[in-house]
Amino acid sequence: MVTLRRRGCYIKGDVMCTLLLLLLFSLLLYVRQVDPNGIICHKEPNLHKAPILISPPQLPLCEHKSKRPKPKSKAQSKSKGKSKSRQKSITPTKTSGAPVPTLPLFDFVRYMREKDNRNFRLLIDQPQKCQLGGSERAGENRELYMLIAVKSVAADFDKRQVVRRTWGKEGGSVRTVFLLGVPKNRTALPLWDQLLTYESQTFEDILLWDFEDTFFNLTLKETHFLEWVNHTCPHVKFIFKGDADVYVNVENILEMLQGEKSNEDLFIGDIIVNAKPIRRRTSKYYVPEYVYGSALYPSYAGGGGFVMSGHTARRLSVSCQQVELFPIDDVFLGMCLQLLGIKPLRHQGFRTFGIPRPSAAPHLQTFDPCFYRELMVVHSLSVPQIWLMWKLLNDPKLNCHNRSRSTTGPFRWRTGDSKGEGETDYDEKGVFVTHD
Repeated sequence: MVTLRRRGCYIKGDVMCTLLLLLLFSLLLYVRQVDPNGIICHKEPNLHKAPILISPPQLPLCEHKSKRPKPKSKAQSKSKGKSKSRQKSITPTKTSGAPVPTLPLFDFVRYMREKDNRNFRLLIDQPQKCQLGGSERAGENRELYMLIAVKSVAADFDKRQVVRRTWGKEGGSVRTVFLLGVPKNRTALPLWDQLLTYESQTFEDILLWDFEDTFFNLTLKETHFLEWVNHTCPHVKFIFKGDADVYVNVENILEMLQGEKSNEDLFIGDIIVNAKPIRRRTSKYYVPEYVYGSALYPSYAGGGGFVMSGHTARRLSVSCQQVELFPIDDVFLGMCLQLLGIKPLRHQGFRTFGIPRPSAAPHLQTFDPCFYRELMVVHSLSVPQIWLMWKLLNDPKLNCHNRSRSTTGPFRWRTGDSKGEGETDYDEKGVFVTHD
């Protein structure tokens, strides 16, 4: 009997040891789910979603070898079953926790901290661009009549090339330059600096500055171009400045400028008045109140294309150095005009937001070359569309005499009310031209 009792004690001791080892093993498994500081690890976030430049606070990451989910209680399984049966008919409610703020797509805090850095080096220059060649005769005026300046980026060689071969072709007293900055993603365009150097040597029309070519740095492109004009082209009479995805009827612009004085203030384009700052964080044009607190923007021209006199450009070069940099270049130029007391003029031939289809003419073919023949600037066109429109308008067989009114006389538009009111994204106004 004594021996049996001793054996029973040994058996109970083995069971207790086994239970103790199981408990320790369970604790070790639990500790692997927690870092040494006691903070629960989380899965790595998905970095392939929309970029957010303001980085949220990061939690420590850890790797899990086991992908087995945590065991659920009966109450959780029961409630999950009920929610599945009702999710088609019941709208999910908001969580009780604090709502996650929508972060802007641009780091405005960094912009405000670095916005005073506004002087960048000119990497590629065209010092002879505004000097007309040939021998000067007695009394002959050899000053450049119009300079065409086109905003571009390094990767858009095809857009620059179609401009060179169509509406931006140089001739007579008209010259063209392209305004560029340094690509933000240099690895996406290998040897970009050498390619731009070769392009500049071939066409002699590239201006490159040492700042990143981003949307909110277009203001730097504006100020540096005006400074370049003030030093390199001080005697240019008129300037057209626009985007590379526009079609420009240079002949109509030259006709419009007849009789205008280049030594007086002149600024013409698609003028936007009473535009409100965009406060929607998901918008491309979002501007917080601490960057711009006023309720309305000053009148400004749509950046697709506008015309100014050389006199106005030289005055803007000075005034824009006195205005704080603003991330939207069109609005910034409007601020500079406001400082000078210059009222920009709206001309309906500048369609920087596309061509709306009039309600009185629902069957109007907006890609009709005879319709484009009467316009100055049309925005949002692709490279093939610009090339096609150029070929159609320069076709000697083009006949527009059967239109309701003659197009041989001076170009005139009926005056109308300008648009631009309300909180609307500036590239969504009107009805854009779409071509299948």
